[in-house]
Amino acid sequence: MPHTILVADDEPALLRLMEFLLAKQGHTMLTATNGEEALEEARKHRPDIIVLDIMMPKLDGYQVAEAIRADEDLRRTPIIMLSAKAQDEDIERGVSVGVDTYMTKPFSPEELTRLVSTYLAESKSTTA
Repeated sequence: MPHTILVADDEPALLRLMEFLLAKQGHTMLTATNGEEALEEARKHRPDIIVLDIMMPKLDGYQVAEAIRADEDLRRTPIIMLSAKAQDEDIERGVSVGVDTYMTKPFSPEELTRLVSTYLAESKSTTA
């Protein structure tokens, strides 16, 4: 069964790469290029997993993650934060706003697709 994955990043090349990787696995991908759009898409489509960049226009990834965790319908959605910000304080902040995993760029496409598959399998087993 295909899953819906929201990827929010303001880098078009990364969005294309993610679309290629996730479509290859049979998933449907939603995209957002800023934080406000990410929240709108999440609320409208209720994706199975969300991949967020930190540095985006309008709302940053931390703000989006906080809003998702505060939303009753979305709070259990797994969030993977994908960012070039690799300092300890950045990672700690990501954890404090409720992200499930913090990955730094550059990242391994194989590792990201494995992580997405793991979260999707876990969510399927908890809803079954």
